[in-house]
Amino acid sequence: QLQLDESGGGQVQPGGTLTLSCLVSGFTLRDYSMGWFHQAPGKEREGVSCISSGGGQINYADSVKGRFTISRDTAKNTVYLQMNSLKPVDTGVYYCTPTVLRGDSECVAHPDGYWGQGTQVIVSA
Repeated sequence: QLQLDESGGGQVQPGGTLTLSCLVSGFTLRDYSMGWFHQAPGKEREGVSCISSGGGQINYADSVKGRFTISRDTAKNTVYLQMNSLKPVDTGVYYCTPTVLRGDSECVAHPDGYWGQGTQVIVSA
């Protein structure tokens, strides 16, 4: 059974840093490309960053380029999102999920729609 367990969220001041983790079970990271998605209050989920199953391609949304870094540890079956220079607009719930990479910047959630409980990020002074 596929499971996604996100953690690492919290409340930080603008300019702060958080690192999110996503422990996956039921499959390995070499089976699927993986991505992080952000759902701001009252808005749709949007792709933030994603990494291909082979690890050779990484996409970032324009809004996070230069601030966020996605990585993975295949031995731990965990995907990470390091978030630097956080802004209030980064507030919301972050989810990881199997993802399809499109072009060099787009991340689209896998059509089967696997979602965990997410982890809450609040950026506020």
